[in-house]
Amino acid sequence: MKMINDVFMIDIPEFDAGEEDIFGDPIEYIKEHPDDKRVLNVIKQNPCWSYMYANEVIKGKWPEGEEIIKQDPRLAFRYAHNMINGRWPEAEDTIKQDPKWAYYYAYNVIKGRWPEAEDTIKQNPEQAYDYARYVVKGRWPEGEEAIKQSPKRACLYAYNVIKGRWPVAEDTIKKDPLWAYQYAHNVIKGRWPEAEETITQSPKWWRKYERKFL
Repeated sequence: MKMINDVFMIDIPEFDAGEEDIFGDPIEYIKEHPDDKRVLNVIKQNPCWSYMYANEVIKGKWPEGEEIIKQDPRLAFRYAHNMINGRWPEAEDTIKQDPKWAYYYAYNVIKGRWPEAEDTIKQNPEQAYDYARYVVKGRWPEGEEAIKQSPKRACLYAYNVIKGRWPVAEDTIKKDPLWAYQYAHNVIKGRWPEAEETITQSPKWWRKYERKFL
């Protein structure tokens, strides 16, 4: 009987929520022991495991895990996109707190503007640019203050959104040799004397600039 108990304990170990490492990867474990409620109790206390369980095991919605999944902006977005295949109102207050996942939610789930999240999205140059280009599909004045803080995003915004020079962002763009060159080449389409001192700091981009404009 002792041997049977020992084997039983190896197959289905005793553990609680604070001892996940006893059974290793809980998702792989539950695939082999689908009826072990103790593993499920641990899984649904962890947002990442709960999402993985819904995605890899159930391959669909898992209501028991939604309360904790919706506490993580990244996982809440993925659950809405991959499991619900649509908006998840109960998780939107969480998602809209993170610029990156708020943008992804607007673009991939709402498929349009998300006014309630715009105050968050406009704080980050990358997401503000992406939101303007791919969601607003035009200039987005509310996001321009953040966009113009990044040489890369400011240059791309001028080229892809404004489709011309963006004077208020040029002081930022000309601080980076790569994006100063790209701005001269693709936006100004000619010499940009004010940025030449910066471009000379990069032999690679200065050679390109010289061949193109000097």
